[in-house]
Formats: sequence, C-alpha cells, structure tokens
Amino acid sequence: MSVLIETLDLPSRERADFWRSSISESFVPMDTTLSSPVDFAGSIRGGALGTLQAYDVTADAHISRRTPKQAAAAQGDFFKLSVPLRGYCVVMQDGREAPLTPGDLAVYDTSRSYTLAFEDTCELLVLMFPQQLLRIPREVLSALTAQRVSGRHGVGALVAPLLKSLVEHIDEVDASQSQRVADTVLDLLSTVLADQIGGNREPARGGSGAILVQAKSFIESHLHDVDLTPDAVAFSVHISTGYLHKLFRREDTSVARYIRDRRLEHCRRDLADPHQASLPVSIVGAHWGFIDAARFSRVFKAAYGTSPREYRLSRDVNGVINLAADLGMGH
Repeated sequence: MSVLIETLDLPSRERADFWRSSISESFVPMDTTLSSPVDFAGSIRGGALGTLQAYDVTADAHISRRTPKQAAAAQGDFFKLSVPLRGYCVVMQDGREAPLTPGDLAVYDTSRSYTLAFEDTCELLVLMFPQQLLRIPREVLSALTAQRVSGRHGVGALVAPLLKSLVEHIDEVDASQSQRVADTVLDLLSTVLADQIGGNREPARGGSGAILVQAKSFIESHLHDVDLTPDAVAFSVHISTGYLHKLFRREDTSVARYIRDRRLEHCRRDLADPHQASLPVSIVGAHWGFIDAARFSRVFKAAYGTSPREYRLSRDVNGVINLAADLGMGH
C-alpha cells in the first residue's frame, strides 16, 4: 500500500495547510477545519484501481465541508463511500446525518454539499468512483446519501474486510485486472445499497416519490429475471399496477420502457468490458433479460444507433477500453 500523504514528515507549522490542500487534491475541493492545527497528524494510503480510487485515511479530529459553491463547480459525477475502521465519524448530506462506528458505511454525492465530522482520531476507508459504475439509478442513490448501513450483519458485514484488504494490496493488482476487480467491489456495494432500500417491502412512508424509489430499486435487483413485469414490481411495493404506471408516467416514461432502458445500459456496459469479449452477444443480452437475440439487436440499435456486435467492436481498440472517456471523467 503506497503512502501518499504523511503530515508527520513535515514541521508542525506546515502540517495544517498541507493537510487541507492534500485532502482537496486527493478527493474533491473541501474546506477543512482542524481541532489542533499545530500538532495535527494525518496520513493517506492507497491508490487507483481502474476508475475506482481507494484509500485508508487516518487523521486527528477535524471537520471537512464540501460547500455548495465547490459542489457546483465539480467536474465529473462522483460518489464517495466512507467506512470507519477505528474511531467515530458523522456523514451529513441532504438534511440527514449518519453516525458511523467501525464497520458501518455511508455514501455521499460529491456533486452536492456535504460535511464529514471527526470528533477524535479516526481511521477510515474511503472509496471514490463515478456514479455511473454503480448498478443503481441515481434517484435511488440520492435517497441513500448519508444513511448509515450497518457493518455488523448481512451483506454489509462483508464490505469493511474486503475494502481493508483491497487497500492493503492495491499495489499488487495487475493493471490488466484492475478494472475487473473494481467492478467486483462496486457490484458488492450495489448489492448492499439496493438491499438497504429493497429489503423493506412495506409501502414507503415518504409518499409517491419514496414508493417510486423502492420500485426502481426492486427493478434494478431483478433485471436478470425474464419474468420481471409491472405486476411483479407493483406487488413488491404493495401498490396497484395502475398506480405504478401512474408514477412512471409522471417521469415521462413507462414501467416497461424503464426496465428495457436499464437492461440496455447494463448490456452496453458488459459489451464494453474486455473481460467479457469472449461471450457471444446473444448471451450478454440473455443475461439481462433479452431472451430473443433478434429483438435484443433491434432495441439496442434503436437506443444507441449501432448493433450490439458493432458497438463491441467500436469499443475495442487493441483490447483497451477507454472507460474514463466513456464516463466523462475530467478532473
């Protein structure tokens, strides 16, 4: 694990400014207030894994704020995940607060303002990644920001040990496998977050918007199912099929169209994955619910202007996929 930042290597008087600038450069611009600027101690270890950045951050008490002005000037659409290993921290965003103890996790959106508060020395794992890499619609993610996910039971208990090992051995991952490993980590995170909303099948108490979020979460976790229908989605959130159609019409779409579009997006991503290049195009489509290969080719071309086979070939340049360009990463 590479040491990127270490304040103890500097004279005491230089540590505070060094830490403030290092945090902003390593992640996104933030305003940081230190409890003890003179003798502050902090370190950042880790690195990049494909389009995923993974770090182990240890620091004395401080508060970091992503201001609305800083968020508005953001380039790229990134989410962050924090998992304390030692100590206690609070993640605040969208009017919510997530108090985290070791093993717990919370996500937050760097395109909007947020605050991270550390009352004492804390060690935490931090991931930063393009939002598009999570297999969850953005509106579902927006309902999960600054919400504590327990690391003590269920799939949430798998996250901290996996990320700790990932950061410790990040330098040992071969470059040709780095994006594949990153995708595996993000798939687990997607499962954990989808379970956070989708695990509750009672009608949402927050009105139609919350019900729609639950419905989309259910859809996302059942895209492989060829029997995924509006009736099944409505049943999962305890509303009538007619009311479900009404909710989706408010967003100028339909349930069937939303399911199709989400399936197509996952197919597009898999077709651009060099590690799945040996899979027949028809298998990629079938994996995401398109059993009829001819129909899959037809709807894919209607959506993206090219056939699935042609799209795969266009994404393959000497076997290297330019994911960063595809995701619009420019920071």
